[in-house]
Amino acid sequence: MQQNSVDIPDWAEVLWKKDARHIALWGGRGGAKSRSIATAMIIQAAQEHHRVLCAREVQKSIKDSVKRLLDDEIDRLGLSAAFTSTESEIRGPNGSLFIFTGLKGNAANVKSIEGVTDCWIEEAQSVSQDSINTLVPTIRAEGSRLIWSWNPDLETDPVDVMFRGENGAPPRSVVMNVNYDRNPWFPAELAEQMEFDRSRDIDKYNHIWLGQYRRNSEARVFKNWCVEPFEAETGAEFRLGADFGFSIDPSCAVRCYIQGRTIFVDYEAYGLGVEIVNLSNLFMSIPDAERYWMTADSARPETISHLRKHGFPNIQPALKGARSLEEGVEFLKSYDIVVHPRCQHLIDELTLYSFKVDSLTGQVTSVLEDKNNHLIDALRYAVEGARRALSGRPKTVSVSIPGMTSAFARRA
Repeated sequence: MQQNSVDIPDWAEVLWKKDARHIALWGGRGGAKSRSIATAMIIQAAQEHHRVLCAREVQKSIKDSVKRLLDDEIDRLGLSAAFTSTESEIRGPNGSLFIFTGLKGNAANVKSIEGVTDCWIEEAQSVSQDSINTLVPTIRAEGSRLIWSWNPDLETDPVDVMFRGENGAPPRSVVMNVNYDRNPWFPAELAEQMEFDRSRDIDKYNHIWLGQYRRNSEARVFKNWCVEPFEAETGAEFRLGADFGFSIDPSCAVRCYIQGRTIFVDYEAYGLGVEIVNLSNLFMSIPDAERYWMTADSARPETISHLRKHGFPNIQPALKGARSLEEGVEFLKSYDIVVHPRCQHLIDELTLYSFKVDSLTGQVTSVLEDKNNHLIDALRYAVEGARRALSGRPKTVSVSIPGMTSAFARRA
């Protein structure tokens, strides 16, 4: 096989360290952790036998795994002739093999996997203690390694307790902080977003870009949400919402649908400093966005008028009024919210959106912070019609009737 060279960040040399049992790489966005791990795994599998298990807490389909990233790296490294990628696995020289699995609720299958030389656990901040307890002893081949990569959330998350807790990391662990400043190819698009966050919201900058733990977790507004890959239900009634940027603030939109007591959000559009003439193109990045009703920030009627004339005939202004913000937030809190992983900016906002904290007493107030809320505003607008429709219905309560096993509903 022809030997070619490839540049990697200097920190990534640790991925060739064979005497480490655990390699734990934590930090903020933009450090090239995932891509560097994929590069290292492909090169090593091309040089000698490796059986690599790529795991994450939830994997409902192969689309949710790092397989696409590995396939892209194979192409980028010019090794397409040496590897065969099928729908469910990747095979390479020397009998090398990449397999993919979810950990949650999958203990029996994980325990049955044999001969793993390397296990890459991506998005490890989401991995439960039960999954860690199952996985670690399963990877038991001589010289086997576990490579953990994650963007920290809370100090109490199992992976952080394991590697950064007061009891110290397990034996033969390499624990390394990797942030954007260690990525020599940090892209200009991310740099723009990073500088925006640093100038406007230092807590968000510290958490998202430096990998610091989320602060004031007790002040979080939303605790009723999760990140899970999903495919939209056939016949889903999509609802879209849009928030327009002022000055350098972002313009953004979301697509969602409601099923029972759950709001599913599957697409977002997000851009900084987007001129009004470019908004249509931004929002068109959401599939079929022009086909559905979109509710938008009513503070910009001229923008709504422009969009009506340029591809969005079904856009309408939100109906704002006294306590519309608070009522909209409470409506969102009354549902479970499932967010697709590709909606990264909404995930950031749901993580950070909080109530104000009294600077003297440290007590959490009932006043909403006016930051980290652009996509949340768009989501409020998207479900506004449903909220108003439901608010007009009579409420019901269930009461028991002595001597009867059923209950009836009465108007409250």
